Amino acid sequence: MGHLRIRSRHQPHEVAVLAAAAVCGVLMMTLDVRPLSVQTSMPLPIQVAWELGLIAVGLGGLLGILWPGRLSTGLGLELASVLVLGTITGMYAGALVVMSGRQSIAATSFVAAVTVGSLWRAGQIAVDLRRLARAYEAVSCVQLEAGVT
Repeated sequence: MGHLRIRSRHQPHEVAVLAAAAVCGVLMMTLDVRPLSVQTSMPLPIQVAWELGLIAVGLGGLLGILWPGRLSTGLGLELASVLVLGTITGMYAGALVVMSGRQSIAATSFVAAVTVGSLWRAGQIAVDLRRLARAYEAVSCVQLEAGVT
């Protein structure tokens, strides 16, 4: 069996974005403040779900990165978080464009970059989980052939 390569789970940009997502979600909920584009383009229940999503994504992603147990569990938590992060930042980018048009080019570009980066990281994690599963199967087969349980 060849060398098993799992991409680092401690990527500074990802950690910073996940931490910022949780902080932003908490601040918006506690201060009852939302961006005008979100207030105008999303119904109130969606706004609350968006804020809760930011909190869950941030905390869940950081938990996955710092998970002390099985690598696959940590990667699974991280995968779920970055997929949801990509979705909710995409929602926000859409709200920015719809409400502000060309005036929001700079903000939309940065938010869309978070969306793309999140989905890219999700792809990396999916590949890593497949590699990990194949390695586990290979080790299990070798143990079975050797009579080790």
